[in-house]
Amino acid sequence: MLIAKNIEFSYQPDQKFNIPTLELKAGEQLLILGKSGSGKTTVLNMLGGLLKPKRGEIIIDGTSIYQLKGAALDKFRGRNIGIIFQKPHILSPLTVEENLKLANFFSGTNGNKNESLLNDLDILDKRKARVYTLSEGEAQRVSIARALANSPKIILADEPTASLDDINAANVVKLLKEQAEKFNAVLIIVTHDQRVKDHISNQITIGGEA
Repeated sequence: MLIAKNIEFSYQPDQKFNIPTLELKAGEQLLILGKSGSGKTTVLNMLGGLLKPKRGEIIIDGTSIYQLKGAALDKFRGRNIGIIFQKPHILSPLTVEENLKLANFFSGTNGNKNESLLNDLDILDKRKARVYTLSEGEAQRVSIARALANSPKIILADEPTASLDDINAANVVKLLKEQAEKFNAVLIIVTHDQRVKDHISNQITIGGEA
């Protein structure tokens, strides 16, 4: 489902780093660990079709994503990849339901799973609430729901537990794993949070500067 090979990236000529070859089948999970500044978010952005590597190839469900250009790449990403950013990328003036419908629009999906998704994440009763009225934990769940609204083949999560206490951190990882299993999707979490190590056995650690 996901293959990354010979990936190299650098912001500066003297700050190159490489990604180990990755091959993940549908339903498999991977934890990418690294200290702040190690390049974790850069890796996630490359795997998510947001940042083209200097060298190498990323293949998702048989498509070499960086062979796609412009709108074609945007459309592919919208239909196949769900990204949960460290800071929720949701529109606070809109309701929870409207945020998901917006994701449906951009991915070309019909939204018939939205209600079930909100129920799974225990925020169905908030579907008419505007995002700015939600607690931090509720907003994070909306961010997860928005990323999953397109029934993605790849779920990428950037530091999803960074600002959470132990109980809520464990709950968020559990939710991500449950949803990935439900969609039979690849799940990749990038984090410096050592607490997540106990939840996903397949792990790599990256270093360097990026």
